[in-house]
Amino acid sequence: MHIPDGFLDPWVLAGCFLLAGAAIAFSSWKLNGGLEGTRVPLLGVVSAGIFAAQMLNWPIPGGTSAHFVGGAFAAILLGPYLGCLAMASVVVVQAFVFGDGGVLALGANLLNMAVIDVFVGYALFRALVGVDETLAAFVAGWGAITVSAAAVGLQAGLSSTFAYDLGTTLTVMTVGHAVLGLVEGLITVLVVRYLLDVRPDLVLGVAGSNTSTDAVEEAAV
Repeated sequence: MHIPDGFLDPWVLAGCFLLAGAAIAFSSWKLNGGLEGTRVPLLGVVSAGIFAAQMLNWPIPGGTSAHFVGGAFAAILLGPYLGCLAMASVVVVQAFVFGDGGVLALGANLLNMAVIDVFVGYALFRALVGVDETLAAFVAGWGAITVSAAAVGLQAGLSSTFAYDLGTTLTVMTVGHAVLGLVEGLITVLVVRYLLDVRPDLVLGVAGSNTSTDAVEEAAV
């Protein structure tokens, strides 16, 4: 999922930087004074857990690899705006300290993992949590990583510097992560179900949560 330097064209890099920067700045602005701010103490714990989980990578065909992303999980616990900032901190540290993902490609990696993965996961969880909490957590984890993987495939395929064409990158990344996303969905379910049993107040949008999904969105308006 982490894109190294040299894989994307300059215009793709620039566009991703602009989109990611705007989304992160918007999240910071929305978070200021909002109810998600009450969850800031969870930021370090969630970020550290996701950081550790992302260090495990599995190679897949087409010159790419897959790993647990955790954007949906971050959104479920922290809300979309704080979740975006948590994932952004993980991606930045990985790039500058561990060399996981290129520095020039940082905008693309932030867009894919800190923006798309988080907000898609949050939207899916919110849409389904009233139906079934387990289903909502699974679909959020699976859908978020699949959509963000498709974004990676699109960015790589549109770049003339990458060795594979758009059809290959988009197909491999989307299909590959749709399958591996089943694992991400399962992990998301296991963690969310555990929290629902021991600390339901930590899961947004469910009974017993001290920061409901509706309250977060009302504060963001």
